[in-house]
Amino acid sequence: MTATAIHTADRRGNNNLIGKLGTWLMIIATVGLGFIILIETINIAFYDPYGDEYFLFRLAGVLGNVDIGPLTYLMFGSLLVALMMGLPLAFVTGGLGVMFIYLVGDALMLNIIPGRIFPMMTNSDLAAIPLFIFMASMLERAGLIEEMFNVVYKWMGGLSGGLATATIIASTILAAMVGVIGAAVVTMGIIALPAMLKRNYDHQIALGSIMAGGTLGILIPPSILAILYAVVAQQSVGELYLGSVIPGLLLSGMYIAYVLVRTWLNPQLGPPVPVDERISFGAKLGLLKDLIAPIILVMLVLGLLFGGIATPVEAAGIGSFGAVLVAWKHGSFSVQALKEASVTTAKASAMVLWIMFGASVFVGFYILQGGQAFITETILGTGLPAYGILFLLMVLLVILGMFLDWVGILLLAVPIFIPIVQALEFNGLFGLPPVPGDDVVLWFGVLYLVNMQMSFLSPPFGYALFYIRGVCPPEISMATIFRSSLVFLALQATGLMLCILFPGLITWLPSLVYG
Repeated sequence: MTATAIHTADRRGNNNLIGKLGTWLMIIATVGLGFIILIETINIAFYDPYGDEYFLFRLAGVLGNVDIGPLTYLMFGSLLVALMMGLPLAFVTGGLGVMFIYLVGDALMLNIIPGRIFPMMTNSDLAAIPLFIFMASMLERAGLIEEMFNVVYKWMGGLSGGLATATIIASTILAAMVGVIGAAVVTMGIIALPAMLKRNYDHQIALGSIMAGGTLGILIPPSILAILYAVVAQQSVGELYLGSVIPGLLLSGMYIAYVLVRTWLNPQLGPPVPVDERISFGAKLGLLKDLIAPIILVMLVLGLLFGGIATPVEAAGIGSFGAVLVAWKHGSFSVQALKEASVTTAKASAMVLWIMFGASVFVGFYILQGGQAFITETILGTGLPAYGILFLLMVLLVILGMFLDWVGILLLAVPIFIPIVQALEFNGLFGLPPVPGDDVVLWFGVLYLVNMQMSFLSPPFGYALFYIRGVCPPEISMATIFRSSLVFLALQATGLMLCILFPGLITWLPSLVYG
């Protein structure tokens, strides 16, 4: 037997040993947890919760005398460990929330759980989430994304970097239709990436334009994340949507400008489409008919919403019905397509709502124990100026974005961060305009949405990096994907800084429409 074979056999033996050890540890932990639950169930059922008698042991209230500082480390440390084990965020937050409620209080204290969840169940704005997801699913199955990219590609293909520019423009339009990130990145990767690689585009420009363009759905209405922020922050959805329009278009324009300038300086990075494959201006105009129906639908939904004519739920309902009509007009509507769109909607909506319920219990209990005051005093006690604290919060959000999904960050961090921001005065940097006190929550909300775009592109765990990896050919390494995100990440950071320096980019449009 050769040395290589012996080494391989030893490695397999070690892997088997580790696997068996992990299995036994999991079995022991499960049995132990089951035993504890059994004992506590007996104590709750047969013993007075306020008496001194109990069966074997009682864990209720064992952490009742723990100060909020150590409790903070216990709660969020447990959350981090559970997430690193690969457990689902929705059930981790809810499970830990219930566990700490019981360990700090008692069985009766568990009654705060329905008090946290029921207000969400009765919040009508949340009904817009499944409706917008259904609208996106139907438009996707109607084949509109392929048609839209084909139209923009024909218009822009004659320019250096035209395909990458077309990808960003198509992603911007797609963001106004979909509002769901993963679908945009994956779909544009399937459609646009092969076309750019066929034209020998620079890998970093090709990948970066798809990832950066795909994440615009976080910011550009009808963003699902904006609805959730509005619910958590008790902010108007319409104002938040209006406030995010200019920053979203600004970022899109910055991506396009970078691609065009870079390929103008070095055309080899993004060669134009050959002359014999280009079409006449008249033919280009003829292609626009394919975009009329979806664009009218998007303008109708957003117009009703921005004009205050319809609530978010009503606008989403009109959009869902319109998406069915658009799919029927394009000949792609069927019972199977309706079923697939409905199943996709149910899965995505259930994921979002379960995370909301679990995180609400976890964060609600933490705030009830004084966690909000503890975090606020700790951060304000650093002595940093208002903009220094804002920078610290932005950095924390980027770091959280490397490990948590966007719903988890919103529900775990934003309820704690908003009171901190409200306690500060932002009087403007370098003599630039201040942020009006009434607009601070709106301003911070759009900054948060821009920040979430950055988290999607942040190596090593940004979600968009792995979305695009799933549709890349094998010759493109993960290191190339990481490098391709850095320039666009810098552009997003620049856009975020512009929104901080010039708050009117966010607040002007809502104040114009709503006074």
